[in-house]
Amino acid sequence: MKKILLLITILLSTSFIYSQSGNYIVSGKVIDKTSGQPLEFATVSLVESDTEKLVNGGITDLDGNFSLDVPRGTYDIKFEFISYETITLRDRNITGDTELNSVSLDLDSESLDEVVVRAETTEVQVRLDKKIYNIGKDLTTRGATVGDALSNVPSVAVDVEGAISLRGNENVRILINGKPSAIAGFGDTDALTQLPADAIERVEVITSPSARYDAEGTAGILNIILRKEKTLGFNGSVTLNGGIPSNNGINTNINLRTDKFNIFNTSGYSYRKFPGNANFENTFENGDFTRTLEDREFDRKRTGFNTNLGIEYFLTESSSITATGFLRISDGDDETRTDTRKFIGSDLAEQSLRKERETEEDTRYQFSLNYINKFNDEGHQLTADLQYENSSETENSFITEQNIFPDNVAFPSEDIITKEDQNEYLAQVDYVLPIGENAQFEAGYRGDFENEVTDYSLFEEDLDTGNFELNELLTNIFDYSENVNALYTQYGNKFGQFSFLLGLRLENTQLKGKLSSELSEEELSQVFGVNIDTDFDKNYLGLFPTVNLIYELAENENITLGYNRRINRPRGWYINPFPSRSSVTNVFQGNPDLDPAYASAFDLGYLKRFDKFTLTSSVYYQHETDAFERVQLRTGETVNGIEVVRTIPINLSTNQRIGAEAGFLYNPLKWLRMNGSFNFFQFETDGEFEGIDYSATNTSWFARFSSKVSLPAKIDWQTNMFYRGPSENSQTKTDGIFSLNLAFSKELFNDNATISLNVSDLLNTRKRNSFTQGVGFTSDSEFQWRERQITASFTYRFNQQKNQRDRRERNGNGDDDFEGGEF
Repeated sequence: MKKILLLITILLSTSFIYSQSGNYIVSGKVIDKTSGQPLEFATVSLVESDTEKLVNGGITDLDGNFSLDVPRGTYDIKFEFISYETITLRDRNITGDTELNSVSLDLDSESLDEVVVRAETTEVQVRLDKKIYNIGKDLTTRGATVGDALSNVPSVAVDVEGAISLRGNENVRILINGKPSAIAGFGDTDALTQLPADAIERVEVITSPSARYDAEGTAGILNIILRKEKTLGFNGSVTLNGGIPSNNGINTNINLRTDKFNIFNTSGYSYRKFPGNANFENTFENGDFTRTLEDREFDRKRTGFNTNLGIEYFLTESSSITATGFLRISDGDDETRTDTRKFIGSDLAEQSLRKERETEEDTRYQFSLNYINKFNDEGHQLTADLQYENSSETENSFITEQNIFPDNVAFPSEDIITKEDQNEYLAQVDYVLPIGENAQFEAGYRGDFENEVTDYSLFEEDLDTGNFELNELLTNIFDYSENVNALYTQYGNKFGQFSFLLGLRLENTQLKGKLSSELSEEELSQVFGVNIDTDFDKNYLGLFPTVNLIYELAENENITLGYNRRINRPRGWYINPFPSRSSVTNVFQGNPDLDPAYASAFDLGYLKRFDKFTLTSSVYYQHETDAFERVQLRTGETVNGIEVVRTIPINLSTNQRIGAEAGFLYNPLKWLRMNGSFNFFQFETDGEFEGIDYSATNTSWFARFSSKVSLPAKIDWQTNMFYRGPSENSQTKTDGIFSLNLAFSKELFNDNATISLNVSDLLNTRKRNSFTQGVGFTSDSEFQWRERQITASFTYRFNQQKNQRDRRERNGNGDDDFEGGEF
């Protein structure tokens, strides 16, 4: 197969020389039938119908377009792409310039070796404003979550606590199917740990977002596209998994598609345990104790149910309406045990034991409605979206603490109840108008309206009576709203080998907050050490230009240049001034005085495809003003004789980032596939707070490598390695982290089922070691959020291969599979 394709390619490249006056142009576009994405480098050949003589041919460009010239005549037009079914349009009479309808190619499951190469590796596609990574059958994410799958995407890193960063920057915007979603959480990533990785079709890494996307996220955007089966008939899959520590669950994907509608559902139930541990060593120059040691153990349990149900109804051949509903219900039961030892010099002065039992009930649901109307086959279309989301969470923490040395003394217990209710409304309209053969105009509106109410109640034990009484000074209600209205327009065009996309986005941001507390603003400012505005209403109007350029050096080589301006809006928990109480000596406190940060970013990229090797690389620069920085301060306060260290976010002047990254895909043999990436970055922080200079330079890097070996008996073996280099900010130095994942899988029952085994963090080394030095204190810590995990899974697929065979038999040689205008 490969030799035949190579021969055809040579013949086609030779035929480019063919040209004569009076020829006519035959043009069109080739797309992937399942995803609707353009197919780059698909071959197109025009053969005389009567003589079967090859007259001309070529390869589609990055947008799937082709344009070929031939003399007047009758031709068979053939469309081919490796691992896809071939389509031939027979006996086409060319008597003038002819523009064909879009041609949809579908995967050919009979070309099994080729399908394996394409479907089981993380393939990259480069667009003007993003890179698209098709996750494929990544063995290390079998039985894992979406959060785990993201850790295998180039440019993306997931730290030991599950925080997601892009090129080392945690201010990344996460979208689901192009929109903010309750599936991904309202500014957090907890929900991603509840969804199966099998739900992902592809991940779009958008480091230079166009004006089409909202301006939130100074690092860029991760757009997670979920699977929606497009195969006719009834089909689906069921996955069972179990693990040590407990990682048990069942996930189903079901699809029913006819000519008029498509019903799809993904549902899952999971029960997981996440044991972890941490230790802290704090030293103080002045205070009751010169050193404190804290040893913590975490026992966390999560049960969760999620379901995503949708129906797409085809109103006409060119328009459809889709309604979807998402529901996630989860319960958490966590216990944290902290053993604290306090020293004067080298002598143990006191020892205390603190226990915190935290239960959590979380319900999220989302309803969305999408309408699309395709006016023609050239991309002229209108889409409209409406979406409503709600998240309700009740968290109950019961804290006990007692001294066990030198005397056994109990301290008052605390019962903390936190209720959070979040609502978000989204309305969006997008219009796309192709102009001529290569130009395109876009415009749209998005309104995003979010409200979050946090009700915090603290009950303290009266040791004399044993009753719990409400602490009215710390009990509060924080009502926070974020409303964003945006208009955008953009224009793109292509001249020969040069393409550009220029855009401008206008956004108005309103941040409103009201704090209800027994304390006045002046008292709050004195207690928490920062100015507190209990009722604020801020408005920000900004323009966000975008420029994306691409130049094709050759058919398989290009360079890209992007510029965009972004915003980082503070989330509710960054603004709420009431501190967390998960630790006696280390607390986090929000800052109501935070303003949004703004960043301007430049990105220069290069891509080169060889026969079996693909290289992607880029260098980037970002300048951010009013950047957020978390600083640690001594408070002078003591709790049970221990001095409290407070962490607070502030706008710390400017932050400059510069970096470079490179990635490769290499398939040297049918049974061996490899990919890897390397990202190096440096950022400089310049600013001061309360007379203290927090300027710092941090240089770090991370790298990943993955190899997949196909063994006999349909067994696959995959190895993933990841290393994050050491880093440093204005106060804290963090050591490097290495992790190793292994996975094995075997196909069963005529490839209708798969059994797999994977080990996450084989060496149990995903631990964060850091050292912080502040004014008058130091803090040395080790933190492991989740220990080594072993998971076995079994997947059974029904009707999927049968439907593919039926479709091939129905289509014969593929002639009838051509549907003009399908995207």
